[in-house]
Amino acid sequence: MNLEQYKKNIELLNRWAKAYYVHDDPLASDEEYDSLYHKVLKFEEENPKLTDINSPTKRVGGIVLDEFSKAKHLSRMWSMEDVFDADELNSWIQRIKKTSDDFTFYCEPKFDGASLNLIYENGELKQAISRGDGSAGEDVSENAKTIESVPLKIGYKKLIEIRGEVVIAKDDFTLINQTRIKNDEPPFANPRNAAAGSLRQLDTKITAGRKLMFYPWGIGENSLKNEMLSAKMNFIYELGFLKPPRSMISKNVKDVFSLYEDLLNSREKIPMIMDGMVVKIDEISLEEELGYTVKYPRWMVAFKFPAIEKITKIKNVIIQVGRTGVLTPVAELKAVNIEGAMVERATLHNFDEINRKDIRINDSVIIIRSGDVIPKVTKVLIDRRDGSEVKIARPVVCPVCESEVLDEGILIKCQNLSCEARVVNSIIHFASKKCMNIDGLGNKIVELLFQQKLLKNVEDLYALDMDKLLELEGFKEKRAKNLLDSIENSKNISLHRFINALGIEHIGEVASKKIAETFANRWNKIDAKEIVSIDGFGEEMARSFEEFLRVNGDKIDKLIQILDIKIPQKIEKIDSIFTNKTVVITGSMSKSRDEIKMVLEKYGAKVTNSVSKKSDFLIFGKDAGSKYDKALAIGVNTLSEEEMWHEIR
Repeated sequence: MNLEQYKKNIELLNRWAKAYYVHDDPLASDEEYDSLYHKVLKFEEENPKLTDINSPTKRVGGIVLDEFSKAKHLSRMWSMEDVFDADELNSWIQRIKKTSDDFTFYCEPKFDGASLNLIYENGELKQAISRGDGSAGEDVSENAKTIESVPLKIGYKKLIEIRGEVVIAKDDFTLINQTRIKNDEPPFANPRNAAAGSLRQLDTKITAGRKLMFYPWGIGENSLKNEMLSAKMNFIYELGFLKPPRSMISKNVKDVFSLYEDLLNSREKIPMIMDGMVVKIDEISLEEELGYTVKYPRWMVAFKFPAIEKITKIKNVIIQVGRTGVLTPVAELKAVNIEGAMVERATLHNFDEINRKDIRINDSVIIIRSGDVIPKVTKVLIDRRDGSEVKIARPVVCPVCESEVLDEGILIKCQNLSCEARVVNSIIHFASKKCMNIDGLGNKIVELLFQQKLLKNVEDLYALDMDKLLELEGFKEKRAKNLLDSIENSKNISLHRFINALGIEHIGEVASKKIAETFANRWNKIDAKEIVSIDGFGEEMARSFEEFLRVNGDKIDKLIQILDIKIPQKIEKIDSIFTNKTVVITGSMSKSRDEIKMVLEKYGAKVTNSVSKKSDFLIFGKDAGSKYDKALAIGVNTLSEEEMWHEIR
């Protein structure tokens, strides 16, 4: 075989593989494929410097990694809001109608797997990153290359992020677990866990043997000009990616419900686990106009299938204490299999719920589980009671520290700030990178300091000294000094990082920033009504924040006295042509994007990321791209950076 024949054989093998794995329409027998594959492999072994990056031999794995490195997504990978019935979907539709009456639905199945972001540049797979926290994930590029339905090359040269779900067919999942059991390995709980676990194997040969599939469901960074999301996705499928078994484009909401029923009824026939249907707005301009909440895009939802129900028995009830001190009753169940997952526990939510449903130990109950939702008890089968049932008493002491609890009705909370269940986890969160960023204060160190009674609460961190640390096993002078320096440096902290560090339920990094920017030094004096007025905040977040301030006010005040917290400065706005106007920035500027944004906000502008018909101005610098083109197309005023400075000077 010469080089020219080698190249042709690679093209032929890839064509056969695509027909088999993507189109489910084989063009060659297994014997033919294997024979040609081994001829290609032999040529590569004899001519390693001539090996083509697009060769199918690259998909067999063989690289063993020490660990996965972190990698940033080019644009954020958002989660989806879940809706569980027709009323919730209709409520979402009504919210869309407040912005526009004319829109199109784009629907497709929602597979239950592991989310993956593929980055292509110059037509080659540059990087594959797991979802992670949405901003950054793990670089799993070598493992992604072993997935047959992930093209190593595509016929599109510009930079693009293609997002999708890595899944395992139900039959393949069964075979994997059979093999694991034979090898005395614990079986995977369900296909989703199997897909996620396979994607995170350090030995790529293991991943290659797992028959993973990649189904695209969205696009991140891209410069495609299509006006409809469905058109963009069709372009992606034409590049060689798997298409979903069903999809639909319609302006009629009846068609949405019709497809939902069809998918629900074919749930067992489709090879992959489906846990619902994704409903999106097709018009990209409307997507940009609708924007995002703190967590979700406003233009898409996951319309979840009804949970699968099973009957089992409650063997016992245990109490878990969360990081915020909330006591949650959990039922220990007689194990029952739901879609491949052995379910042995179910949440009982709270003691009001137990009383309302009259749940007792030894009761026969109906439990449901849907996708990633924690299993829960929906009904007690009272007619099956035989007299052995035992009522569940409301706790009066914390099961961890045995201190008295505060019973607020729905919520029962441990108020002991020295309770191990909450103080250790709270300090770990407080010290983490996105919060106070105390380097060297990992989980084991916090646990050690707590066990040695050097930490009883968060503020004790700032009372640690060299003598105390040097008494601990494993602490030398340099290590102790580095930790103390890091603790001292953490005192100089921005307000939003401090709020995030408190570990308030439902209040994460993005929400903390919005609270800090909106209320500045009033942040710990506000009530739920003020909080819910922030765009993207719901009542649950507001109640959680208000309750935390009320319960932990003294603790917060002590920390404020210790720390040097930087309060965001209110911008003194100056009247200009940008006052109360929506402005978008694009291209390379003489100053950083953040500096330009601050200047525009000072002159009264509301700066957004997306161009839409509601945009008033687009400010552009060098190498302005698709946003500039779109602004011209829809009639948005455009100003160069130089013209912007002229207007405000």
